[in-house]
Amino acid sequence: MNCRSEVLEVTVEARQVEESMLALLHTILLHRSTGKFHYKKEGTYSIGTVGTLDIDCDFIDFTFVRVSSEELDRVIRRAVSEFKDALSNSGSDGMGQISLEFYQKKKSRWPFSDECIPWEVWSIKVNVVNLANEQERQICREKVGEKLGEKVINVVEVINRHEYLPKMPTQSEVDNVFDTSLKDVQPYLYKITFQITDSLGTSVSTTMRRLIKDTLAL
Repeated sequence: MNCRSEVLEVTVEARQVEESMLALLHTILLHRSTGKFHYKKEGTYSIGTVGTLDIDCDFIDFTFVRVSSEELDRVIRRAVSEFKDALSNSGSDGMGQISLEFYQKKKSRWPFSDECIPWEVWSIKVNVVNLANEQERQICREKVGEKLGEKVINVVEVINRHEYLPKMPTQSEVDNVFDTSLKDVQPYLYKITFQITDSLGTSVSTTMRRLIKDTLAL
């Protein structure tokens, strides 16, 4: 099986890291989740509905849609919070990457553990910049909102392609494909990881500052 890999990149202020990551991760998971499966007998099942919520950002001019599951939101927020803290501790100007990997399990014979086979990975590269004043922050608030809108459209376009998805499992195999631990939604099995780089590339920082200065000049 070939694992698909998609890369997104955003440049934000430190205070925008959490909201931008939540917006992108929740957008992906919204399209990689189903309602709970209700099996009537082996091979016959119905699928529950997936509720959604509109979330307004505080530090970005942007509203995103997420699955209404509070349990799923807590899991995502915990991972993003750890990433944000690690990024913050690396210095004021930093660079990091958070990855969302979808996988399925392949049963192995005892005494070996199950094999986890990734089929899609989303990597989000984050560049953190410092801005000089409130006027620059306001422009950044608008520009980041515009960029996030473009990224969300990109995510939806990628997900709408007719590419590999794990086949719908039988009742005995559902835990090999979906995370069934949540009571109100059933995302494909996934894991979130991150890594931090100590320094920010000059070109990225310069590009954001030039974008802000060009806007101020208008």
